[in-house]
Amino acid sequence: MPGSKFIFLDRDGVINEFPGPGGYVTDWKKFRFIPKSAEAIALLSRAGFEIAVISNQGGVSKGLMTSEDLKRLTRQMLEAVKKKGGKIAGVFYCEHQTSDRCDCKKPKPALFYRAIGGRAADWKSIFFIGDSREDILAGKALGCKTLMVLTGRLKEKDIPALPAKPDAVKKDLWEAARWIIQKKY
Repeated sequence: MPGSKFIFLDRDGVINEFPGPGGYVTDWKKFRFIPKSAEAIALLSRAGFEIAVISNQGGVSKGLMTSEDLKRLTRQMLEAVKKKGGKIAGVFYCEHQTSDRCDCKKPKPALFYRAIGGRAADWKSIFFIGDSREDILAGKALGCKTLMVLTGRLKEKDIPALPAKPDAVKKDLWEAARWIIQKKY
């Protein structure tokens, strides 16, 4: 849809607490929103952004959860965000592990193209908010503005070693959302 403002969000470490290296959030009982992340999504929604979640969820391929488990958890997440006044237009997961050699595991671009759904996109005006090296690499490869939040995998001390630097670093999704809106993007 012409004129749409898009924001892509990673899930684990951005919306919900990062389960730790090699860990997966396999059901709703293990899903914990990062403080004010659902409110941040609501703030972005009210500001007119179309939000899509792009997330690697290799726990499916590893047999730690099923696709149906992931769908159920996603429905619950979407409902909780909706109760806070937010709207996520779509959720796009790569359910593979690296050895599967798919085209959708970040930093590869397939999930982003699916999220746009064939619409014309001005990638330079799209934000991708993530917490990992793969998130920043994916966003940069597409030409997106990249924001790294410090609530997940990487911390501020890790930034100098990144092969691509984020356009901005914020404490959490709430701070990132407020920054985007204040900048009037």
